[in-house]
Amino acid sequence: MTVPSDITIAQNTILQPINTIAQQLGLSINHIEPYGHYKAKIDPNAVFAAPAKTKNSKLILVTAINPTPAGEGKTTVTIGLADALNRIHKQQNNGKKTTVAIREPSLGPVFGMKGGAAGGGYAQVLPMEDINLHFTGDLHAISAANNLLAALLDNHIYQGNALDIDPKQVFWRRAMDMNDRQLRNIIGGLGSRTDGVAREDGFDITVASEVMAIFCLATDLADLKQRLGNILVALNRDKQPVYARELNAHGAMAALLKEAIKPNLVQTIEGTPAIVHGGPFANIAHGCNSVIATRVAMHLSDYTLTEAGFGADLGAQKFCDIKCRLSGLTPDAAVIVATIRALKYNGGVPKEELTQENLSALEQGLPNLMKHIENMEDVYGLPVVVAINQFISDSDAEIELVRQACADKGVKVALTQVWEKGGAGGEALAHTLLELLDSPENQSSPFRLAYASDNSIADKICTIAQRIYGAGDIDISSLAQSKIRQLEALGLDRIPICIAKTQYSLSDDAKLLGRPTGFTIHVRDISISSGAGFIVVICGPIMKMPGLPKMPSAERIDVDAAGNITGLF
Repeated sequence: MTVPSDITIAQNTILQPINTIAQQLGLSINHIEPYGHYKAKIDPNAVFAAPAKTKNSKLILVTAINPTPAGEGKTTVTIGLADALNRIHKQQNNGKKTTVAIREPSLGPVFGMKGGAAGGGYAQVLPMEDINLHFTGDLHAISAANNLLAALLDNHIYQGNALDIDPKQVFWRRAMDMNDRQLRNIIGGLGSRTDGVAREDGFDITVASEVMAIFCLATDLADLKQRLGNILVALNRDKQPVYARELNAHGAMAALLKEAIKPNLVQTIEGTPAIVHGGPFANIAHGCNSVIATRVAMHLSDYTLTEAGFGADLGAQKFCDIKCRLSGLTPDAAVIVATIRALKYNGGVPKEELTQENLSALEQGLPNLMKHIENMEDVYGLPVVVAINQFISDSDAEIELVRQACADKGVKVALTQVWEKGGAGGEALAHTLLELLDSPENQSSPFRLAYASDNSIADKICTIAQRIYGAGDIDISSLAQSKIRQLEALGLDRIPICIAKTQYSLSDDAKLLGRPTGFTIHVRDISISSGAGFIVVICGPIMKMPGLPKMPSAERIDVDAAGNITGLF
């Protein structure tokens, strides 16, 4: 039997008008601004002006084991689980509602290696082509705001430099939403005298930019503008900080973002409301959708499902220690997505052999899952359910091995088949999650953070490295040490940290699979995101501007004369 592609399934789905989806959440035309027939912006001010639909909304974080080339399907499970919960609400006629709140895809991975990020199979958010390609223009607005600040900064230097900015101490970089290694490090301002002041510069991918981080952590437009003004762009020749507000940049930047800051409303294949907003990477940024979108979803529904990028060592850790710390949000439970084949990969099985039963390798890979469970339960105090995203190649013996390993830790496991069956394939997981949320012993477990913000930068890095990753020690380069001293002198060291490292390992070495111990985390560089309110700690060879693979996904994407897109999954 030929299995239809994700895009074929999406294009064959009959979408409901966006007004109908809005009405499910109690939203009228006064609460939304339609972008065509199937997308809309939600006005958060209008939503928050009305009483919350429920006083006890539950926030569920969906995370995963460390990703592998085989793929784990975390977004797919998140969407399918939301559909499954709504199916159960309808079956029980309890009047409850579930909303999914996830990130927007970046064009970088869409055209690069990963492909789209709108789910898969019969668990997708739609219209998937729009969501994966431009959507409502939010990421372009973020790029424009980022580059406006860069242009104003360089223009200030060119036009006489009244702030006495040191061109050798400019921290602000340009951004674009595309994987382009050629632009990581450049020299700008070449040419004639009127072409600007020559200096070293570079580009980060938009989803790793501070503007994206600010966008996702801001509580409203006023907070957004204030945070934009707090961006540290450079030092002057007296080594004093220069902020974006001193360049009078923050007002115009906020003006570019005034529509983008409104969350986007779309739908799943089964008609579940989906709020898709913001898109920071989790390996080089904080990996969570916007605070505004999460709060809107919780204001309108009884259950909000959100995801954090990559494995729990990255996205979930940053969700808790950055997003929750800075917003006051408190998750009620965590779902950890795993696949049998990914666990076997962590046990040393080559990608081409993952469909063969291999209990020994699976047992070797299971410690990776166990570490993520321990982190969620023991570090953050979150009750956990493990979701096995099932594939046809998974044997009964392999599934039972995972079940037993989790049972030994007191953790329940549920199989999911949402890619193949949509919400119906996630009902077992949904029932298990509801039982977990209703359990008295789990309701008494307090949510915790991994470290205190006022600890030193080195202490915070060491805490995450040892408690979350399982490292033995950290090694901070001389460059990073000098930047830590600089941040301490500026009084910018007592804030959360955002570690940028490979997603493929608990360590900063992508080749150390499973659950390595005793390794060293190598801190290569440090940068400040003062507007966002955290410090970026760059570990190992990670780059803030990815490159395209040898065979980019873009080479398989096409559009016909009628405008029908192919090759997008």
